[in-house]
Amino acid sequence: MAAIAAYPELSVTEDTSITVNPGSQFSTWHGNGKFTMHVDNTLDPSNEKVYTFLDKVFTEIAALFPFEYIHMGGDEAYKGYWEKDPDNQALMRQKNMKSLDELQSYFNKRVNKIIQSKGKKMIGWDEILEGGLPEGAAVMSWRGTKGGLEAANQKAKVVMSPMPMAYLDLYQGDPAVEPPTYSMARFKGSYTWDPVPAGVDSKYILGGQGNIWAENIPSKPHIEYMAYPRAFALAEIYWSPKQKKEWNSFVDRVEVHFERFDERGHNYARSMYDPIIKVSKNKAGNLIVDMSMDVEGIDIYYTLDHTIPSRYHSKYENAIVIPTGVQLFRVLTFEGDEAVGKLISIPIEDLEKRVKK
Repeated sequence: MAAIAAYPELSVTEDTSITVNPGSQFSTWHGNGKFTMHVDNTLDPSNEKVYTFLDKVFTEIAALFPFEYIHMGGDEAYKGYWEKDPDNQALMRQKNMKSLDELQSYFNKRVNKIIQSKGKKMIGWDEILEGGLPEGAAVMSWRGTKGGLEAANQKAKVVMSPMPMAYLDLYQGDPAVEPPTYSMARFKGSYTWDPVPAGVDSKYILGGQGNIWAENIPSKPHIEYMAYPRAFALAEIYWSPKQKKEWNSFVDRVEVHFERFDERGHNYARSMYDPIIKVSKNKAGNLIVDMSMDVEGIDIYYTLDHTIPSRYHSKYENAIVIPTGVQLFRVLTFEGDEAVGKLISIPIEDLEKRVKK
């Protein structure tokens, strides 16, 4: 978008009237990864000026950074404007392309050659596999681990960075008390996955990356909260032998870091002390609340009468049947005599919304 705002002639529409500001509704997401862009935010693969522009950009990037790889992006490219454009349709016919994925692959392969001409290697998100992976390119797998597996099986280098486990911008506990985002990645989930899946030759896995996208993170304390302690989890699984991973030992070590953070005034999430709340209904139509903990040795107390839970209230032992007439469900966790989790208050109508249809 930034490039096209400056040089609209690099897009298919060449629309000089479009302005995009933070918060603009420039796309609609339909689910399953499908979306529609309301503004043209992709470069025009059929325009030779695009490749001249990119050559200049990558010349400057290559001179600035001494590293082996240059990341070209490649994710979430909206192809709707290409599909309607006569020049791109003519290019597809000329090159005997059968799909728009092949058109994007044509673009990716040309970018790959530009980057290689600077003495660098190209890496891109796993969409660059679609339509054919450029020769010598590495893949960063974000849509789960599937793209990484596919790339490694093609003997391409891979960085594992999958959603949701490696996404540090997702909420990490119950959504009633977490900053609002589009999905969840619990601390234990970030720790327990394997960046080198079974059946993959580990020599093709360069490593892993944690992603923290900042469009909903306005401050330093907020970014600290989102990053920690999940960054510890990713560091351990990326840098330690798999056979040395042990969840309970890891939790003990993380709690030592919590003390250090408290002393130094750093923010962090204590969401691992909050219960996992699952809601269903029985045959009679009553709400059923099941709760569990990722961390051992934590007791869960709850109330149904608007009072604040304490160790003198009901201790969670088994699934709770919510009686008719209850308006508010509250829960708080304790380790011994100390409250360690957040006070979670969920109106009954919100519990209703959590029941899977």
